[in-house]
Amino acid sequence: MKSAIPETGVPITQPAAGNGSDRQEASLHGEILLRLRDYVVEGNIAEGARVPERQLCDMLGISRTPLREALKVLAAEGLIELLPNRGARVRRLSQRDLEELFDVMAGLESLAGRLACEAITDEETAAIERLHYEMYGHYLHRDMHGYFQTNQQIHESIVAAARNETLKTTYANFAGRIRRVRYSANFARKRQRWAEAMREHEAILDALRRRAGSELSDILFQHLRNKRAAAIDHLVEAPEGGLETTPQNG
Repeated sequence: MKSAIPETGVPITQPAAGNGSDRQEASLHGEILLRLRDYVVEGNIAEGARVPERQLCDMLGISRTPLREALKVLAAEGLIELLPNRGARVRRLSQRDLEELFDVMAGLESLAGRLACEAITDEETAAIERLHYEMYGHYLHRDMHGYFQTNQQIHESIVAAARNETLKTTYANFAGRIRRVRYSANFARKRQRWAEAMREHEAILDALRRRAGSELSDILFQHLRNKRAAAIDHLVEAPEGGLETTPQNG
């Protein structure tokens, strides 16, 4: 079932005029952005469809100004497109777009894995290991949302451990553009693909523990290639080329 925002069903409380600090405003902006990003990533708005601003304002309990600020960030991340004087729509990716984006991401993650093995600390490795077992728990409970969020934290943690700010910035830019399709790709081959992804993550963790940079680089590259294949299969199979993100537990 597709989620609704906010999760609690309670409107986000905005700081009162006159007593709201910059920190409160930043916190509010971050909460709006997080929930709106999840809402788009999880497929609650069809690919290519207009973003329903009035509906989202009602759901979040906010005015259009903070909503539009959040939409600007999602546009910069590549999830949506801003239309001059016509609002925004969810970005539609073609098969060629997916092929190119996933290949770039495969290269970036491959490099990150190699560099991470040269610089990662024992504490960082232990933190990634904890995330891995947390993700495995979500997998066992068929918790798509929890699995995806933890999965992304693992990949981002490996990139951060590479100690390369240029790589980190470039990765974040491309990751935003395929976040939605990466979410759906976990289920594009139904239960089989999800199990395959978990086995790949076991291999990723094992190589990381051993600081096997070349091996981890190859595993991450193939992991993204497999995700690319799943995403393209799903794109072709979905009605009208859309990306359905509801889990397939068949």
